[in-house]
Amino acid sequence: MKWSFKKVTAMIAILVVLAGGIFLAAYLKEVADYKRSVREIAIEEICLSDIPDGEYIGECNVDFIYAKVEVTVHSGRISNIRILEHKNERGQAAEVIIDKIVSEQRIDVDAVSGATNSSTVLKKAVENALLLPEMQTGKID
Repeated sequence: MKWSFKKVTAMIAILVVLAGGIFLAAYLKEVADYKRSVREIAIEEICLSDIPDGEYIGECNVDFIYAKVEVTVHSGRISNIRILEHKNERGQAAEVIIDKIVSEQRIDVDAVSGATNSSTVLKKAVENALLLPEMQTGKID
């Protein structure tokens, strides 16, 4: 059997299309999983008076977005939050949510419009930082 240039080209094109389809399907599944992960994030309010003074590190990772923060607690209040790392797609605008958390002294503040997923991941990183001290001191309600 002799393969002509046309046949070889057609076979290569078919393989490229199949490989592209497989890649696209895998990417779309990954995106769907990421969106589901963000939707499933629940933010708990934490009793700040139960948190000993100190600096606490928390992080949250949903593949496309990752945040790591340092939360400073003093006298039962969040005195500062520093973003140590924020991997995001187009969600850098969400970083202002940190200021909202500090000013309102609660984690579940309104998300930044246009950066909802990054807002959620940053809030969860703050919550995770503050959950750790509660677990260590045995003050979980």
